[in-house]
Amino acid sequence: MARTPVFLALLSLVVVASALATTADARKMVGVYVLKKGDFSVKITNWGATIMSIVFPDSKGNLGDVVLGKDTLAEYVNDTSYFGPLTGRVAQRMARGRFVLDGKVYHTYINDGRNAIHGGHRGFSKVIWTVKEYVGGGDSPHITLYYRSFDGEQGFPGDLDVYATYSLSSPYVLSIRTNATALNKATPVNFLQHTYWNLGGKGSGNILGHTLQLFASRYTPMDDELLPSSGRVVPVAGTPYDFRTPTPIGARIRQVTGSNKVFGYDINYVVDGEGMRKVAVARDGASGRALEFWANQPAMQLYTGNYLNGTKGKGGEVYQQYGGFALETQGYPDAVNHPEFPSQTLRLGQVYKHDMLIKFSF
Repeated sequence: MARTPVFLALLSLVVVASALATTADARKMVGVYVLKKGDFSVKITNWGATIMSIVFPDSKGNLGDVVLGKDTLAEYVNDTSYFGPLTGRVAQRMARGRFVLDGKVYHTYINDGRNAIHGGHRGFSKVIWTVKEYVGGGDSPHITLYYRSFDGEQGFPGDLDVYATYSLSSPYVLSIRTNATALNKATPVNFLQHTYWNLGGKGSGNILGHTLQLFASRYTPMDDELLPSSGRVVPVAGTPYDFRTPTPIGARIRQVTGSNKVFGYDINYVVDGEGMRKVAVARDGASGRALEFWANQPAMQLYTGNYLNGTKGKGGEVYQQYGGFALETQGYPDAVNHPEFPSQTLRLGQVYKHDMLIKFSF
């Protein structure tokens, strides 16, 4: 869910500096890292812990990239659509950028109308992560990224140590493991991974024909600012939000409106069950590609690229509305302002863990 303007300069200096840096220093510069296992490959940058591409075959053996994104690092720095990053310290929207924790009022950076989104204008998606470990090939290709979020960053309390590990396993499985530790103060924490998927690959058009199944029988209704202001959790049965059986994404999309009366899904689901479990399955009939998404979080946002509108993408592509969809596993949005929701407050001595597993097939 996209849409926050950020203009950061001097990326070219960072990239040039990385070429001149020592090995240790280079790990703190912006770079591109490829994980490869046979004909399955994932490209990642430590700018925002961002997934830049995922390539694997279709049913005819043709390789294709199923992730929307940009061509250059400079374009990712100035990206306003959140193509592929890890967002935090608190992802999704926070009402008025304000919350109360242990009797103290905190104000975070407002960057979405009257509210905050995805951690502020310089959230985790807009910082350089340190490369702690990188193995590009072999039996276990992986990269581990680290970020120290400082006390007061974007208005959030306390220092926070954050790790994100992306790894490949066979056959065609991407694992994403994130964790965070509050070092000196309690703080709200809620990460999400914001990749846009189009399983048809480059030039395949929109995703309205993809079938989607969500293992979620409830959702949180949103107001005109896409906030769960009522605090209600209601059944999907009998609504356009019901994807409990495989359904084309476009089947009922004209019955759903988000902010600015734009048609499309931008809604939080409450995932059935607990712990690591299957949360979604998506399939593109034309290419035969499919993904199965597993996660350990209580909720998940479905976003259907409603605000992509002539957005410049990779390889000369122009992404139009519904050009991709995102499955964003998460805690309940704005939970810090809703005591009726499961808490997203991380206390001293606790470790936040958000694990995802994506199984691809064709």
